[in-house]
Amino acid sequence: MTKPFPSPRLAYLLLTLTALFWSGNFVLARAMHASVAPMTLSFARWSIALLLLLPFGAAPAWRQRALWLPYWRRLLALALLGVTGFNSLAYWGLQYTAATNAVLLNSFIPILIVLFGALFFGVAIARRQALAVAISFAGVLLVVAHGDWHRLAALDINRGDAVVFLAMVAWALYTLLLRGMPPALHRIGLLTLQVAIGLAGIAPLFAWELASGRHTPLNAATLATFAYVGTLPSVAAYYFYNLGVARVGAARAGMFIHLMPGFGALLSMLFLGEALQLYHLAGITLILAGVTLATRSHT
Repeated sequence: MTKPFPSPRLAYLLLTLTALFWSGNFVLARAMHASVAPMTLSFARWSIALLLLLPFGAAPAWRQRALWLPYWRRLLALALLGVTGFNSLAYWGLQYTAATNAVLLNSFIPILIVLFGALFFGVAIARRQALAVAISFAGVLLVVAHGDWHRLAALDINRGDAVVFLAMVAWALYTLLLRGMPPALHRIGLLTLQVAIGLAGIAPLFAWELASGRHTPLNAATLATFAYVGTLPSVAAYYFYNLGVARVGAARAGMFIHLMPGFGALLSMLFLGEALQLYHLAGITLILAGVTLATRSHT
């Protein structure tokens, strides 16, 4: 049986690391979009993740089969939404949309979690939660707009944006469904099952991509990309996120996704040579204020 977290603070730390690792995943996927085909990236990512997970998760998953088999439909939905759907759609959308648009759409996830939770899962919307989402989203908009609200009206909406938005819907539903799994399930075993099923869902998409003539060259850059996306954003981040949802709930865990634009700005400064501007600091401050408000009652 998986022991619960000793404190919510540890959950919040791991959720913060999750946002950092996923920010790197988005930045790298966009940077390599011309070289790496989207379904190839998705298939390589989860193949590596499954190889890393099997030695630690296969045995617990088998031992607990009597615990998760009654939930096989939910498990199938989690795998198709969180592994097959979210990642494949996100990588596909990043082929066609600007990183700015993707970051903005990604920040709809906490809003979708609260909205879908109220509409379909009977989760009440607390005033503090709604206010926290609004404050953090204002910070996201400030970062995306570069401190100039008129820039938002100039964002070009294209098919890539629609595809990325579908990925955000998939992740919001994944988060809400995740909390319905038995808390006694071994978390690495559960993640191993999700990845194995999700990878099976990606396989025909990967085969179709190859058959259509889209091939990815294997070189140092692409192999390094596969190595990163297959480890920190996959194994570590998904494990941390699953634990975070189990410990503090879907709405609070989802709030940490609002940290991604701030991390994205910092990563761009460190690795792409972009300067950190005043609007970055102001936006990050608002994002952190919203996250702090959302988590304050749990600390």
